[in-house]
Amino acid sequence: MRVFKALTIAGSDSGGGAGIQADLKTFAALKVHGMSVVTSITAQNTVEVTGIHDVPVEMVEKQIDAVVSDIGVDAAKTGMLHTSDIIEAVAGRVERYKFPLVVDPVMVAKSGARLLRREAEEALKKKLIPLARVVTPNAMEAAVLSGVKVKDVKGAKKAAAKISEMGAEGVVVKGGHLPGDGEAVDVLYYRDEFHFFKGEKIDALTTHGTGCSFSAAIAAELAKGTEVVDAVEKAKELITLAVRFGLKIGGGHGPVNPLAILYRESEKPLVLKKLIEAIDILEGNSAVSLIVPEVGMNLAVATSYAHELTDVAAIPGRIVNVNGRVKASHCPKFGCSRHVAKYVLTAMKHNSEVRSAVNIRYSDEILEILRGMNLKISHYDRRREPKETKAKEGLSVYWGAEEAIRKAKGVPDVIYHLGDWGKEPMIILLGRDPLELVNRILGLAESLIEGGVENRV
Repeated sequence: MRVFKALTIAGSDSGGGAGIQADLKTFAALKVHGMSVVTSITAQNTVEVTGIHDVPVEMVEKQIDAVVSDIGVDAAKTGMLHTSDIIEAVAGRVERYKFPLVVDPVMVAKSGARLLRREAEEALKKKLIPLARVVTPNAMEAAVLSGVKVKDVKGAKKAAAKISEMGAEGVVVKGGHLPGDGEAVDVLYYRDEFHFFKGEKIDALTTHGTGCSFSAAIAAELAKGTEVVDAVEKAKELITLAVRFGLKIGGGHGPVNPLAILYRESEKPLVLKKLIEAIDILEGNSAVSLIVPEVGMNLAVATSYAHELTDVAAIPGRIVNVNGRVKASHCPKFGCSRHVAKYVLTAMKHNSEVRSAVNIRYSDEILEILRGMNLKISHYDRRREPKETKAKEGLSVYWGAEEAIRKAKGVPDVIYHLGDWGKEPMIILLGRDPLELVNRILGLAESLIEGGVENRV
C-alpha cells in the first residue's frame, strides 16, 4: 500500500496548537505521513507569543534537502516564514524540487504578534505565491496581499482573483472573519472559476491553529492526488469539526482539534457494539413489551463527537412488539433515526456526556414509577409550539427538547409530552449510554409487573 507523504515548512508552536504541531496532527487525521521543516521556534501559549527565534537559513534548506532526497514529498505547505531570507530559501527549494505547494500566508498570530516581518511581504508576493498550487489567506491577509478591502463575499472574490494574478493556481479566501448570519463562506478562485464552500460559523474560542490545519488538510489531500476543489471541500469539513470540538485549555484561544474527524469515525464501531448489547438484553426480557408505544420504540446513541443525525446510531424501523416480546426490526446503523436522535443531539448541546435516549409508552403509572426512581423529570406541551417551528419540517422535537431542558435548568433524565392532534403521548429517557437506559427500562418493567399492569395492558 502506498504511503502518501506531506511536508510542513513552518514555525514551531510550543503550546501545540498551531504551526508544525497542528499540521502534523492534521496530516495524521487524513492518513498521510507528515514530515516537518522548522523555520522558526516560537515561545507561545493560548494567550501570547513571548519569543521568536529564527532557524538559520542554511538549516532550513538542509531540512528540505534531507526529506526530499530520501523520503520524497507528494505535497507541501508553508506556514510561518518570518523573514525574506527564509522565504527566498524555501522558494528556491520549491523551484528545484517541483512539489505541489500550499501557501498559508501567516502574518499575525491570534494573540496579535507579527509572524511575518513587514519587509518580507514583498518576498512572499514575488517569490513564493507564484509557485503555489493553492494560497489560503484569511480576510485580513487577503486584503494585505491584494490591496482589496475584504468585508464580504464580494470583496473576497475580488481579492482572490487579484492574488491569482501573482501566479498562484488557486486562491482560497477564508470567510471565518467575514460577517454572516451564522454561516462562514470560503471563496476559492481556481482556473478562472469561483467555488463557494459554506459551513456553520461556530461561536467558539477554540480557534488557535485554524489556518494552519486548514492549509495542512489541503496539502494532505493534494498529496493523495485529490483535485483542488475537492481538497478544499474536505479541508472545510475537517476544520469545521476541529473548531467545534476544539480543546478548551489555557486562558486564551484554545487550539483546534484536527483529530476530531478521526476520533468521530473511530468511535462508531464501539457505539454500535454497545447498542447491539443493549438490544440483545431488551429482546431477552418479555416484560419490556409493556412499555413499547404504539409507534414503536427506538434506542439511540451518539458518538462523543456528534453534531448531526448521521452521528447517531439507532434501529431502522424501530423496536416493535412481536407475540409478547420485543424485536428490533433491523440491525442498528448510523443516521436512521429522525426522532429520538434529535433528543440526543439537543441534550448533548447542554451536557456532552448525555449521549443516549429511548422513547417509551406514556402512562400516568409509568410516570409515577419514574418519579419514584429519583429521576429528574421535565416536560413540554406540544400545543404551545410556535407556528413558525411547526411550519418547518423536523424542528418540533428540537423545540420540545429545548423547552424541557430550559424548564429543568439542565438536561433531565426524563422528558415527556401529552401528545397533540395525531401525535401519541410519549416519554423519553435520557442517559450516558444505552446500557444505562436498558437498566432503567428493566427496573421500570419489573415495577409494572409487580403492580399488575400486565393484566391491564
